Amino acid sequence: MTDKNKPCILVTGAGGALAQQVIRRLRPFYRVVAVDFRQQVYLGLDVPSYRIDFNKRGFEDLFRQYRFTGVIHLGRLMSSQETRLRRYNANVLGTQKLLDLSRKYGIHRVTILSTYHVYGANPFNPALIDESAPMKSAGLTMDLVDSVELENLATIYLWRYPDLNISILRPCNIVGPGVRNSISTLLAGKRAPVLAGFSPMMQFIHMDDMADAIVISFNKNISGVFNVAPQDWVAYQHALHLCGCKSIPIPSVPPQLPRALLRLARLRSFPSYLMDFFKYPVIIDGRTFAREFDFTPERSLTEIFRYYRENKQPL
Repeated sequence: MTDKNKPCILVTGAGGALAQQVIRRLRPFYRVVAVDFRQQVYLGLDVPSYRIDFNKRGFEDLFRQYRFTGVIHLGRLMSSQETRLRRYNANVLGTQKLLDLSRKYGIHRVTILSTYHVYGANPFNPALIDESAPMKSAGLTMDLVDSVELENLATIYLWRYPDLNISILRPCNIVGPGVRNSISTLLAGKRAPVLAGFSPMMQFIHMDDMADAIVISFNKNISGVFNVAPQDWVAYQHALHLCGCKSIPIPSVPPQLPRALLRLARLRSFPSYLMDFFKYPVIIDGRTFAREFDFTPERSLTEIFRYYRENKQPL
């Protein structure tokens, strides 16, 4: 199949390591156009790349020029990035613009990357959280409101406009080479903070497995909301030990004390708004995704932790 005959798809968040792995898997079968509102990246002559704000007029020009048949939206700003207003404009208003343009230009396949953080961390969570569980994080911290609103918006479009065939993926902690989220930075360090008296169970999925999951879900074209996670988990402090990290205990009471200490220490890898995720387990049930898409992660926890144990330079 010549490049001109390949279907053309849009991938957002092209500056991230995960998006670049997804693009690498798509290139043999699709013409890929990459965009990012933070930076322009070079991905080869066959992948046009743009730095563009979704809310600006020029974004629609790409839809006119390339006539996309599908969209993979990986460009969510994490809560550790930018201000709340900037994140809201990018994550919520930007996603709304993306979905409106997808409707306008007849796109019939959209995959959106969310996060398990939308469930929130509290002591009353069930032992295994499925996709029907409420998204509590907006009521627990203002820093995750935009993530929940992005999902609420995508869910509205999912049910109101079934022709878009929207899949919303909620992965557990994504880790691996080049990943720059909070948990990956902690595992890559020589020392990592822990809340004294707490070591919640956590799930981890390798970036390569997550890239496979995104491509499989896009190709198989099953709409809905899906958790993406392996069926194994490990205590946070034990994960640090397996990664060769020394645990640095932080007092956990009164609740204001650890937040104040974290602000003073400016630990971006251990932000105060995620502190409850280091106190209470948030274990998601990924069996529906595994069954619907015939998906099994290939990288074990042993392989994941070996990488961090052998690569102690900050990411």
